[in-house]
Amino acid sequence: MSASIQKLKKMSTFALRGLKRSFLSRSFSFTQYRLIRNTIKDILKCKQSDATVNATGWVKTLQVHKNVTFIKVNDGSSLSSLQVIIPPELNNNEITFGSSVSVEGKMIESPGQGQDYELLAEKISVCGTCNPEEFPFQSRNKIPVEYVRDYLHLRPRTNFFSSLLRLRNATTNAIHKYFQENDFLFIHTPILTSNDCEGGGEVFSVEPHNKDLIPELSDSEEENKTPKLFFRNPANLTVSGQLHLEIITGAISRCYNFGPTFRADMSVDRTHLAEFYMVEAEMAFTKSLEDVLEVIESLVKFTIRELQNTCDDDLQFYYKYVAPKDQQKTVQTALDKAFTRIPYTDAVKILEKKNKKFEFKIRWGEDLKREHERYLVKYNNDIPVFVTDFPAAIKPFYARDNDDTQTVSSVDLLVPEVGELVGGTMREERYDVLKNKLQQHELLENLNWYLDLRKFGSVPHGGFGLGFERMLQFILGINNIRDTIPFPRSSKHCKL
Repeated sequence: MSASIQKLKKMSTFALRGLKRSFLSRSFSFTQYRLIRNTIKDILKCKQSDATVNATGWVKTLQVHKNVTFIKVNDGSSLSSLQVIIPPELNNNEITFGSSVSVEGKMIESPGQGQDYELLAEKISVCGTCNPEEFPFQSRNKIPVEYVRDYLHLRPRTNFFSSLLRLRNATTNAIHKYFQENDFLFIHTPILTSNDCEGGGEVFSVEPHNKDLIPELSDSEEENKTPKLFFRNPANLTVSGQLHLEIITGAISRCYNFGPTFRADMSVDRTHLAEFYMVEAEMAFTKSLEDVLEVIESLVKFTIRELQNTCDDDLQFYYKYVAPKDQQKTVQTALDKAFTRIPYTDAVKILEKKNKKFEFKIRWGEDLKREHERYLVKYNNDIPVFVTDFPAAIKPFYARDNDDTQTVSSVDLLVPEVGELVGGTMREERYDVLKNKLQQHELLENLNWYLDLRKFGSVPHGGFGLGFERMLQFILGINNIRDTIPFPRSSKHCKL
């Protein structure tokens, strides 16, 4: 019995609490189990001297002195690392920058600055060695993001990118939290689809590489000249889940999706990807476009607040080392100020006065270029701008016609530097009007089911799509969109 007590005393006080709860409840949940091996984030919260812990992670810094060695260990759970004191008898040459280690020891109060407590090692083992001379990232060096981008398989080991991953995770959680708290139902819309939504044609076609997998046509299919395709009709990677969400709003008045979308966009600038994530929402029984604008604005502001509350260390890291000088102020302005609303016609009048400055001259009826979008935001003192009521010719077929017959009930949200962050419309719910539009675009045969939605209990409805990576660019001040996603895919770039 005494041996068991001694063994328990050596366990982390955190682990003991978890075990006690599990025994009392006669259950062993995942949350309780993870406390047996604490993350660095958990350990850093420990303010108790002599608490015995087991820390695992990668060596971020290494300082070797005559009588002692200091290392900082990080497992990716937080921006901060745990300082470990290694007595000379435990040190060995395999403990290097980049190596992975497991350390057991006691927490002690730290006399140095930067941490309240540090770990005095009693036992240390190297899980995986690392030759620091061959490792492409060096300790304490500020590494250019362009250089890091060439090592996609290793860049999570940099502070820049591990912070990004935590912020990306926190942003994802914030978006889900917003919709869940406002009674939106999360829908998994398909990645494989037979439509291209907006009819832009920038789709990736999908067929099996092994053509032998395609089933043979039946006699009736051959008579009807059915194409010999895996799905019997052309299939694409989705460019948007909007049309599928509209199906859902025939029964569920509020819904959203959050998933990957794909566009064969040849642009290689800093704001375009071929694979990216979209947040799309649909709302039935909307009274006007203003209902859509209110949800967009509250979603953006809610997400910013959540990041400030849950991930501020990583946010401050970006504002200090990555973002432009006034990025935090810019984001705070977006949080504090009401977004501006301006009709497209008025926006063009503002832009026409500065046409000499622009590479692309603007006239009514033309879509806004990136330089126009950025100018409008600057003109509005860096407060995000809703541009509404675009000409019908430059918006998708599903946008609801306004009474002037020239414009549609539509919106683009423009934010500093990034430009367009969100695009949305009221959807055309009138059967005859939508049928005429589908005929004009030669889409009636393929989208007859979409027209069908207007026959059975159609209601006014609207929605929007938000570019997730552009949202990260805006909040964090990231210059290139390829640095907002773990594995960027763009024209001529598809590593790993």
